[in-house]
Amino acid sequence: MRLQSVIQAIYPPQCVACDALTDADFGLCGSCWSQTAFIGGLICDSCGTPLLGDDDGARVQCDDCMTIARPWDQGRAVFAYSGVGRRLVLGLKHGDRTDLVPAVGRWIAQKTTEMRLLDPVLVPVPLHWTRLLKRRYNQSALLALAVGKVLDQPVCVDALLRPKRTKPLDGHTRDARFAALSDAITANPKQRDQIVGRSVLLIDDVMTSGATLAASAEALRVAGVANVSIVTLARVVKDT
Repeated sequence: MRLQSVIQAIYPPQCVACDALTDADFGLCGSCWSQTAFIGGLICDSCGTPLLGDDDGARVQCDDCMTIARPWDQGRAVFAYSGVGRRLVLGLKHGDRTDLVPAVGRWIAQKTTEMRLLDPVLVPVPLHWTRLLKRRYNQSALLALAVGKVLDQPVCVDALLRPKRTKPLDGHTRDARFAALSDAITANPKQRDQIVGRSVLLIDDVMTSGATLAASAEALRVAGVANVSIVTLARVVKDT
């Protein structure tokens, strides 16, 4: 019996969301899969939110992205921030569920195949040092490293810094989120050579209004990157 078979006999594959037995590692059981709103079909090319209608290959945008200037070129998200997807994000962000990273990192990497990426450097959205000290890890950096491993692309985990601490933005209006993040994120001058003139794929766990991603993308553009795209594990979607 192969070693892998022995390991699977002792530790059979389990659902990453509920621990039910599954056919393969890093997957979801049937029940959790049905409760995870994976995003597909017609989507906004700028933020990845699902749209009504058929996908004919044309580039389309949602109402928000037609009215809000997005300082990035294109965006995608794996699933809507609801149901099991929301539980996974909260587990990773606040529940020390770093064991989720290999699974969700693969899902994010697969989502990037829909994008027009030109040999990008992967950059995570940064945390303020006090929040990093409290949480002990930056979940966006863990995701970036996992995606970089799957795609075999370089990762610069400290390309961005967050010198200004902002209050938690949950429950804030869109305008309040953007105002709070003004000048809160900047490029790391020590890592400028890693990103200047390059394409960058900006990675975060969840997109709500897009304020944090916008502040990060603007900082990257000021630093001299060629273009910026974004990908998140989850996207807050209206009416979900």
